Amino acid sequence: MWYQSLPAVGVLYVCLIIPGLSVPIIHRFSNGGKEKRIIRNEFQWNLMERDRRISGTNRYFQSKGLENID
Repeated sequence: MWYQSLPAVGVLYVCLIIPGLSVPIIHRFSNGGKEKRIIRNEFQWNLMERDRRISGTNRYFQSKGLENID
């Protein structure tokens, strides 16, 4: 019957969902708590480069905060 395929569909669903759920978690650990940025156009690239320059550590994901910018 058709309901015998439900366990296989459930396993397939879980296997397809795991990468989508694990990637943001891995990025949080590897980027110091910030999620990975997605650059779709030149403006977003310029913002990321600005953050990299301002941070002082040459990493865009380590921001100083507005009160510490000289």
